Amino acid sequence: MARPTLTLAALATAAIPGLEVAGARAHTRRSTGAFDAAELRATDGRRLLIRVPRSQTAETEQSADLVAIAAMTAGIRSRLPFAVPSTSGQAPIDGTRAVVTDFLDGHVVSGDDLTAYDRLAESVGGAIAAIHSLPTGFIGDAGLHRETADESRDAVVELIGRASDTGHLPAALLRRWEEATDDAALWRFRPAVVNGSLSADSFLVDEERVLGVVGWSALSVGDPARDLHWLLTSRGASAERALEAYTLGRSGGADALLPQRALLYGELELARWLLHGVDRHDEAIIADAVGMLDGLVESVHERTTEALSPETGPILTVDGVERMLDETPRSAPTSAREPRSALLTDSYDFSDLERDEVGERYAYQPEATAPIPLDLSDWGDAAPDAVPDAASDAAPDPAATAPLDRATLDQLTAEAQARRNAASS
Repeated sequence: MARPTLTLAALATAAIPGLEVAGARAHTRRSTGAFDAAELRATDGRRLLIRVPRSQTAETEQSADLVAIAAMTAGIRSRLPFAVPSTSGQAPIDGTRAVVTDFLDGHVVSGDDLTAYDRLAESVGGAIAAIHSLPTGFIGDAGLHRETADESRDAVVELIGRASDTGHLPAALLRRWEEATDDAALWRFRPAVVNGSLSADSFLVDEERVLGVVGWSALSVGDPARDLHWLLTSRGASAERALEAYTLGRSGGADALLPQRALLYGELELARWLLHGVDRHDEAIIADAVGMLDGLVESVHERTTEALSPETGPILTVDGVERMLDETPRSAPTSAREPRSALLTDSYDFSDLERDEVGERYAYQPEATAPIPLDLSDWGDAAPDAVPDAASDAAPDPAATAPLDRATLDQLTAEAQARRNAASS
């Protein structure tokens, strides 16, 4: 059951000492999000976002995201033409933690809409290029993952091997994917800073430009093609302008075969979906994945696709990959090593904020606060919920609700790594 908006608002007052909340409303685009979330308006004018994970997977993602955005110093952020969330505080609840960040302006649109018009498409391409052009040193300083070109290929080889071991991977795809990993030219690239889980849902935009990027749990140094497969499958009229802007923004840093490698990553999403079904012993997911893999084989046999490289057979066209990925359920898996926040997002679409119904109250109550006045004048039709008086027999531990410090970040890093090790064992 989703936590009521009022509970989340009260949690925020525990997470940020001295915070006075004037109004709160649910923050969600769909009912399948992995987080309970609410937008808050403070009496001092600040807009905040509080999120509580609903699952262990979401909690792991949240922990990794906190470490990543903490690593992005003011100097790093100044190199980006968009906003990145900053963490304001945290508070314990039901064995997990609520995390409060600043609320970023903008709304989420589909990949096709991101590339429908020149100006926005160019902003998207430039935003990705800016990420990939960041200096790599801060990744190592923060203890985040770094992957060489050879290690990126090895990870793909491992993924293909696991998919093959299920007995459900068509021989034609196994052969073609193995040919791709054997093609040394395809894997001659310079690793770059990557978001690692970038998708259309990562971007907060207005009509003309990218305002913010969210979901940094897979921030690392690795193959920049990982951030691009979703863009290559968009069907907006200005998709090519986005790629041109990306290439220009990289100033020669993009390798010639990056698009082909990005399309390969797109196909491998089907292998991930198959493995997710096998890991969960879910025959429906397995059957769904097998059906999509068979469809990919048919496209290859019909020779209606483009070649991946001289050493490989044809690969699915942009339209074909788009069709396949559109059919992949949004609850697709999270890799133990590569969290995919885009598939877990509670959503950041401001236009879809909905009023939360007051339901079951949770046992947790924050420290006592005074009644909070409520001004509805600037919230439009979706009126927020007032935050009532709240009292507690025992206030939360101040250490547990303080802003994140280095020790807390080190703890979060260790927790995330331990869970990933457990998941991969």
